[in-house]
Amino acid sequence: MLLGLLWSVASVLGLVSPFLLPGPVAVMEAGRQLIADGSLVRHVAISLQRVILGYGLSVATALPLALLFGLLPRLRALVEPALEFLRQVPPLALLPLLILWLGIGEVQKIGVIMLSCFFPIFLGALGGIAQADPKLVEVGRACGLSSSEILRRIVLPASLPALVVGLRIGLGYSWRALVGAELIASSSGLGYMIIDAQNLARTDIVLVGVFVIGVLGLIADALARAAIRRSAPWLRSHLELGRV
Repeated sequence: MLLGLLWSVASVLGLVSPFLLPGPVAVMEAGRQLIADGSLVRHVAISLQRVILGYGLSVATALPLALLFGLLPRLRALVEPALEFLRQVPPLALLPLLILWLGIGEVQKIGVIMLSCFFPIFLGALGGIAQADPKLVEVGRACGLSSSEILRRIVLPASLPALVVGLRIGLGYSWRALVGAELIASSSGLGYMIIDAQNLARTDIVLVGVFVIGVLGLIADALARAAIRRSAPWLRSHLELGRV
């Protein structure tokens, strides 16, 4: 709210060039025009599809791999150095290779988003599994629980707080990676709209794209938190304290 007020005052008083920072009225008018001609809705729909696919694939690969590493320490010791190496490499640095391997279509864009989301989700799940109390696991074995029952009743519930943090961080990373994913050989999406507006010196449209991505990210995070409250109500205190 304060930032918006300062922005409005700076615009009215002419403290900043409208070319560098258009006023709120100019940005809202640009957004209205983009909505009226249908281009904003089209870009949002395409970007949402890419984010959902990239994030979904990250979850589908990161969670089973973290579970496998938790169950098989020797496999983790063998594969973890390679994963740690990849974790240090920014996904955009791999963009030329992804273009060579995956082409310049949708698969390449989804791949960039997937790489950006993978490690926060993977490390959150792996850390959560490691937090399971060994004494509870031993009690479960003493009570005759099978390995799958120990995993379902003890390990997974203990890992949920860290897992949820990883899922939320990964979701935020997916929106951060969107612009980079749509940077090369793209003709649609919010990232393309921002880059195209930059080339045309339309700072107002750039700001529209930034605001839309921010709002969509907030909505996605709010939906994720609502789903957590509904499916895991015992984590409500963590959500209220801002820890999850």
